[in-house]
Amino acid sequence: MNKAGPIGVFDSGYGGLTVLKALTTHLPQYDYLYLGDNARVPYGTRSFETVYQYTLECVEALFAQGCQLVILACNTASAKALRSIQQNDLPKIAPQRRVLGVIRPTTEEAGLLTQNGHLGVLGTTGTVLSNSYPIEIAKFFPTVKVSQEACPMWVPLVENNEHLGPGADYFLSKHLHALLQQDANIDAVILGCTHYPLLQGRLEALTAGKIKFIAQGTLVAQKLTQYLERHPKMAALCSTNGSRQFYTTDDAQVFEEKARLFYGENIQAQHLDLNTIRFTPDA
Repeated sequence: MNKAGPIGVFDSGYGGLTVLKALTTHLPQYDYLYLGDNARVPYGTRSFETVYQYTLECVEALFAQGCQLVILACNTASAKALRSIQQNDLPKIAPQRRVLGVIRPTTEEAGLLTQNGHLGVLGTTGTVLSNSYPIEIAKFFPTVKVSQEACPMWVPLVENNEHLGPGADYFLSKHLHALLQQDANIDAVILGCTHYPLLQGRLEALTAGKIKFIAQGTLVAQKLTQYLERHPKMAALCSTNGSRQFYTTDDAQVFEEKARLFYGENIQAQHLDLNTIRFTPDA
């Protein structure tokens, strides 16, 4: 019998904290353990194989910490690694545990977010090249037209706290213009990176409120609520003491200083050395 443990939330860096905040708001009773792989960020420009290997190592680290359920709160990891982990790795190492992503919960609602059937996606290079959003949206809403734009400078802008400075508008306008050149009828845009909610206000101002920008956190939290209701056995394996733990593969003090920007409050973090973590596959 597996023992109940915290819900693991993984991201390549800080962005997943925006998802974690939504999860703790909607489902505050659960314990959460956040892991940011800051030592190896960014994931967005790395190959599929590298992202898969890094993500699997972090998932196994969360399993070793007692997590029975892990949320990949990273679009790049969800796009490049989730399916392989679900189909190839979990049956071998942890058949009773589960790993979920952030793309599916978003795409299940995508067609309801646009009024005219013209939807945009802004994301990292890796997420856009994976075509995960158009593929998944087509399964649920085949008539919705999806256009994508990669925004490689947006994550550095946010992580260096330059997203509110005057220089940010150049990069925001550049990629918005490129997206709307593909389809001028877009009326809703998915922010396909968990860093991008911090840019939402500027994006809305640049488009004079004419385009709806959708952050993923609330959607993911709502879908997780439904998932746990449908899977009571998994819900019973998620401990409920209301605790929050934060780990980073890089410097804990630096992580704490930047985390407030994404999480909205001060936290205490610990360093986690992946080289010392060994997950023993479940029997």
